Amino acid sequence: MIVTPALAQTSEGAEAYTETTLAELEHHEEQVFPPFDFATFPSQILWLAITFGIFYLVMKRVIVPRVGSILEDRHDRIAQDLDEAERLRNEADAAIAAYEKELARARDEARSISAAAAEKARAEAEAERAELEAELGKKLSEANARIEKVRSEALAEVGTIAEDTAAQIVTHLIGGRVAKGDVEAAVSSAKEG
Repeated sequence: MIVTPALAQTSEGAEAYTETTLAELEHHEEQVFPPFDFATFPSQILWLAITFGIFYLVMKRVIVPRVGSILEDRHDRIAQDLDEAERLRNEADAAIAAYEKELARARDEARSISAAAAEKARAEAEAERAELEAELGKKLSEANARIEKVRSEALAEVGTIAEDTAAQIVTHLIGGRVAKGDVEAAVSSAKEG
């Protein structure tokens, strides 16, 4: 029943208005928010279990294996890169050790040459002494030239190994190619620094 303001002013209208309002309030109180309705709990729990089960199966069979394989691939790639870097570092260390060994041998040889020349120079006359000193200077400069040559060759190999290593590491880590000039510039700046 619809109550108009004119009816509400009469005693019958006021009584009808009150009854209508009370009936609406009682009907409104009887309605419960559907998720909180105890009558629908079993079906809600059933659908929750079905939805959770489907979600669990999708996670277990699709998502988790894909993520696991991606993580395993990354782990293997990083381990290979680290092994390669270690191998290249060992090669560089071996080249430096060979350089140091050759340098020590050349120094020993230079010392033995200078000692032999000094003994010979003492035994000879004053005139031959000047001649032998010139010869000794020539031999020392040759020995120094050989030492410098061996040193420059070893350093050139170390630079090449460092450039190759840096290029491979950058290629494996970022997956792109790097310009050879950029790698050479980076290695030469690292040498200077």
